[in-house]
Amino acid sequence: MSAETADTAEPTGLTTGSADAASRRREQRGWYFYDFACSVYSTSVLTVFLGPYLTSVAKAAADADGFVHPLGVPVRAGSLFAYAVSVSVVVAVIVMPVVGAAADRTGRKKPLLAAAAYVGAAATTGMFFLDGHRYLLGTFLLIVANASISVSMVLYNAYLPQIAGPDERDAVSSRGWAFGYTSGALVLVLNLVLYTGHDSFGLSESDAVRICLASAGVWWGAFTVVPLRRLRDRRVTPGGEGAVGSGWRQLMATLRDMRRHPLTLSFLLAYLVYNDGVQTVISQASVYGSEELGLDQTTLITAVLLVQVLAVAGALGMGRLARVHGAKRTILGSLVVWTLILVAGYFLPADAPVFFYALASAIGLVLGGSQALSRSLFSHLVPHGKEAEYFSAYEMSDRGLSWLGPLVFGLAYQLTGSYRDAIISLVIFFVVGSVLLARVPIRQAVAAAGNPVPERI
Repeated sequence: MSAETADTAEPTGLTTGSADAASRRREQRGWYFYDFACSVYSTSVLTVFLGPYLTSVAKAAADADGFVHPLGVPVRAGSLFAYAVSVSVVVAVIVMPVVGAAADRTGRKKPLLAAAAYVGAAATTGMFFLDGHRYLLGTFLLIVANASISVSMVLYNAYLPQIAGPDERDAVSSRGWAFGYTSGALVLVLNLVLYTGHDSFGLSESDAVRICLASAGVWWGAFTVVPLRRLRDRRVTPGGEGAVGSGWRQLMATLRDMRRHPLTLSFLLAYLVYNDGVQTVISQASVYGSEELGLDQTTLITAVLLVQVLAVAGALGMGRLARVHGAKRTILGSLVVWTLILVAGYFLPADAPVFFYALASAIGLVLGGSQALSRSLFSHLVPHGKEAEYFSAYEMSDRGLSWLGPLVFGLAYQLTGSYRDAIISLVIFFVVGSVLLARVPIRQAVAAAGNPVPERI
């Protein structure tokens, strides 16, 4: 639906009445499908295939000392993937403030969501051409795709306060994550069939991997049609400068505005720290499994498939725990589990798939819930009318500012040659993030943002 025919939003971002409630449920179902569309990139591409495959391509192009030289800079081939993730984050940081400002000033989130989604889907589909020594092509496509999904998630997340009331956001957010993990599991099953049976399909191992990478881009683009058909743009009061031209000035204004909501800023800082650890574990797990633990690609695929299946139950289960114990306490409990996972990962023996599967099971049970509850909790802390702006800052924490973890991981390997030293360094993100989150008075923060305080939060 175009902006010209969209309804003006109520002060809470929601409307009342049975017809409007039905319309809102339709939007919610459409909203879930963007998770369904783009999550296959996070699972099949970023978590499973691209890290080991790009590393192997870089190693094939490396000199006798194991270094490649992008733009003349010596980089250990095993660190290239982690560094590329960090660079993609910097690109996203540059673009996201402009997009957030454009969405809030024009009220047209949907065209911007479409643009970001299809640029990312096209870059992912282009990974089919990553072969031989083309590590620079793979690095470029990774940067574009990873930055695009970050930008698209700014707009996607900003819909949450508009399509769900305060008391239903934990459930709606958790269902979105569950949809994403369901699609990730489904596509991984198809990937597993293709990869393990590549000989019977007349394909080389490299061909099978490249098809799996490209198919994630096709899936992303195809299912993005559903949210684009169902989500509505809300009209906003026109005025001010052009959104693109004032993007960075808008970011400065957003940061100044956030200073008026220091408790929201405190939560965002806590989330920035612990989510940096989460994102790094997700993106580097397959490299750790293949390079340090000596596990084959089939083991990695099945382990991530196990994560996807358990993450659906974990997201929904932690959503129920949040209704009883509150989102903040539930998130803090999940961070304790994340810390124990990393410690166990450090001591994990090589060539032991059973232990790796056990660790994957623990990750699955806390991954979806910790992310879904963080998103819904933050939505309570956003002042009305600032959704895309504030979720732009949130997305910088979620994906955009999650550059430090991959950078530390890559540097640790570059300096020590050990992925075990790299993985244990991530514990600090969960410990510090837990301390910062524990210090935030959530109920007071919700009230300070001018939002109704749920009975349990």
